[in-house]
Amino acid sequence: MIILGLDPGLGTTGWGLIAADGNRLRHVGNGQIKTEPSMPLPRRLSNLYEALGEMIRVERPDSAAAEEVLGNTNAQSTLKLGQARGVVLLAAASAGLAVGEYHPSVVKKAVVGTGGADKRQIQAMVGHLLPGVKLSGPDAADALAVAITHAHHLASAQARARRSTGIGA
Repeated sequence: MIILGLDPGLGTTGWGLIAADGNRLRHVGNGQIKTEPSMPLPRRLSNLYEALGEMIRVERPDSAAAEEVLGNTNAQSTLKLGQARGVVLLAAASAGLAVGEYHPSVVKKAVVGTGGADKRQIQAMVGHLLPGVKLSGPDAADALAVAITHAHHLASAQARARRSTGIGA
């Protein structure tokens, strides 16, 4: 299964693709989609949608997951981030992908082991879990962490389903 992880942002949206086979993970690709701050907001959102849609068409992931948005003290920044996140969710859903959503602390705990991990710790663990990965930047690392979290959650759900049905027990 190919999983697309997404770290939404208006200035930079990170994306990461992994192949998951149970608990075995393999890096497929990662990158960042940037929008030009001098452009009008609607054009930036449209560019984000188009670039993400094209990446999904080319890479053909089986499912997607996105990080949830945390509010901050600047309401305008939070609103713009929420709009970018909406575009990211729309692009994935429009491509027919089921989209998981994870709070940042859940992602950090799944990848690093603590919900208070910083970006350096996330990057280090992503590198450990996906040996040889060359990260396009911190937003791509965060997106890969979201994909890893989604893979773990899917594997756990599948194991629970097998136990409840007695298949594979």
